[in-house]
Amino acid sequence: MATFLVTGATGLIGRHFTSRLLTREEVDSVTLVVRESSRARLSALVDGWPHPERVKLVTGDLTEPLLGLDEATRDELRGQVDHVMHLAALYDLTADDEESIRANVEGTAQVLALSADLRAGRLHHVSSVAVAGDYQGVFTEEMFDAGQRLPTPYHRTKFEAERLVREQHEVPYRIYRPAAVVGHSRTGEMDKIDGPYYVFPAISRLTSLPSLPLVGPDIGDTNLVPVDYVADALVALSLKPGLDGQVFHLVNPEPQPVTDVYNAFAKAAGAPTISTELDERLSRGVLKLIRFSENIPGVSIARDAVLERLGIPPVLLDTMTFPSVFSSASTRKALAGSGVEVPRLDDYAPALWRYWREHLDPFRARKHGPRGELDGRRVIITGASSGIGRATALKVAEQGGVPLLVARRQHELEEVRDEIIAAGGHASVYPADLTDEESVHKAVDAMLAEHGRIDMLVNNAGRSIRRSIKLSYDRFHDYERAMAINYFGAVRLILAVLPHMSERKFGHIVNVSSIGVQGIAPRFSAYAASKAALDYFSRIAATETHGDGITFTTIHMPLVRTPMIRPTKIYDAFPTKSPDQAAEMVLKALKERPKHIGTPIGQAIGLAYTLTPGLTDAVAYQGFRIFPDSTAAGGEGGLKIGRGERHLSKAATALAKLTKGFHW
Repeated sequence: MATFLVTGATGLIGRHFTSRLLTREEVDSVTLVVRESSRARLSALVDGWPHPERVKLVTGDLTEPLLGLDEATRDELRGQVDHVMHLAALYDLTADDEESIRANVEGTAQVLALSADLRAGRLHHVSSVAVAGDYQGVFTEEMFDAGQRLPTPYHRTKFEAERLVREQHEVPYRIYRPAAVVGHSRTGEMDKIDGPYYVFPAISRLTSLPSLPLVGPDIGDTNLVPVDYVADALVALSLKPGLDGQVFHLVNPEPQPVTDVYNAFAKAAGAPTISTELDERLSRGVLKLIRFSENIPGVSIARDAVLERLGIPPVLLDTMTFPSVFSSASTRKALAGSGVEVPRLDDYAPALWRYWREHLDPFRARKHGPRGELDGRRVIITGASSGIGRATALKVAEQGGVPLLVARRQHELEEVRDEIIAAGGHASVYPADLTDEESVHKAVDAMLAEHGRIDMLVNNAGRSIRRSIKLSYDRFHDYERAMAINYFGAVRLILAVLPHMSERKFGHIVNVSSIGVQGIAPRFSAYAASKAALDYFSRIAATETHGDGITFTTIHMPLVRTPMIRPTKIYDAFPTKSPDQAAEMVLKALKERPKHIGTPIGQAIGLAYTLTPGLTDAVAYQGFRIFPDSTAAGGEGGLKIGRGERHLSKAATALAKLTKGFHW
């Protein structure tokens, strides 16, 4: 009866290997080394495997001496372990030297030390075909150091780890070199985005194109194997006697042209396929041109920006093909009669694609329901109890979205929610004070707990203050109040949802700003400045979160007849938009996600200030003179301004009509 000690049992290969190992009658017990932080997860996995009673978990760490196993555990295992299967490693082409050395080289050194300390029967070291580096030609299972260049930390550390195993003489060993490992050939199961999976988002985007035949260059060959083949081969080879000291290539027997690999997944996805491949001479010319263009200033930056948008690490372009052809003669000979064979990619590509699309697609959050762009979207709307927020919530619900209603007064939010539900929609209520950090985080946590996701945010809540600076000398609190809700409140909520949106690679944030930011709005120094601050925050945030698929829209909203403008009686005579009309602008922002939405008047005023700032100041000053401060702006017991505020002069009426929707 055989006994095993396994590292890396929580990984993709480790899970499949261990569960298959437990089905073998000749296996008596399996000890799994696991970090304390992963113990509960591995324990749950073991419960679902065959014969969990044969499994024992011991706490350890790849970076600790002797894997951190205490003396009592080592005493118990000493002389009782027939096989040490070393699967734990850092499989990441994008990892840096320090991470890779710690996991792959130093970790392997500690596994060797532990194997010797336990007097283990043999060590099974899972290496990688990456040890071949840039070797050109046939790389056999007997080859190791052939003077090849090792282009990444992953290549270098897998090479050094294998060297450690080969050069020690205390423990018999077998070495296994898998090619690029993909998901399960039947279920498609995969644990992370890696290797060819990085290009899946690009293939997914191509599905919207007509099914026209494509022409592509011959960029070389790769080699993919499904994880179930690797696991089955490891079990069979590790239990077969007489193989110590050998190396086994767990690879596809024949190199796979990248074009064939693309076509297999393109067919599964419904994307256009490459029907014609350029001949070798033309292909070399295209590849040389691409490499030469990288030396042109700005080209590599632009290339990397496009790749990042697709979620493709630039290093993948240099490592997606294998210059080596991997011979697997020893492996096929040892596996003869076992029934373990590499399946054809065309047969299992649909399963891989289906699993990726449903579970791993980093952009799957961008997909909406059949009713349109807002169908199924969870949309936070602040200031949702009245005005623009209420009208927006009703329209979002009409189109299949789920408004997450935020305002201070719960009973008013419940009225909006009840109206939405009565119309056949869905909505949830989250009373919150946007000026309070704890209140905001409590609301966001509740949303995520109840809905599982937040797709969009409309920062609509605001405080408007119309008061001239002369009347504000002793009212600094006006500026603090405006900033507290219009800027800090909005930013507080944005910062609360950004981590979630970044993780899902999707999110859209709409900020309801003001037309007053586009020009000069006398008496709105507190209000317009707070809105301008949010505008600039969003411009910078949009740049920093671009790679995470998060977008921002700023709406420079004209004057809207809402409760917010009610104290300013002169606005009774102003042309304004209705809340429904304003909500249509917000809806456009949510569905089309442009950078900016505004009005022709706002754009004209902004252009005028850019081209003729002095003249614009003079015109704005005349507006300041002819439009009075409101009675409310004088404050209780203070100065009362204006005579008959609802009755504007002819000049004031003309200017209000000329600058329709502007704040005066």
